[in-house]
Amino acid sequence: MSVRRVVPNLRTKVVEENRDFYGLLGFEEVMNLGWITTVASPSGPQEQVSLMTHDLTAPVVPDLSVEVDDVDAVYAVVRESGAEIVHPLQDEEWGVRRFFVRDPDGRVVNVLSHR
Repeated sequence: MSVRRVVPNLRTKVVEENRDFYGLLGFEEVMNLGWITTVASPSGPQEQVSLMTHDLTAPVVPDLSVEVDDVDAVYAVVRESGAEIVHPLQDEEWGVRRFFVRDPDGRVVNVLSHR
């Protein structure tokens, strides 16, 4: 298992204003699904911040997203550990397979792989 990228998810009611603010820092919009917008550095596209009003299929907005090369393997390890699964492993219509898990301090982590 390997980590491909880590993205902080910022809950907001003012996505456009935040997108514009992060634009001042050099970020550009790379994804906009209406409920989530992701901005990235043009010089390092893996350097990203996501701005979320809510999550389309999950009960909470995750604090961060961790993209891995094999989400099924990570899910098996996390379940075996006894960690709290907040959102079950599932395929999403926007092209990812993911689950949410709560870390020891209560943060919710979105663990995903692109299909």
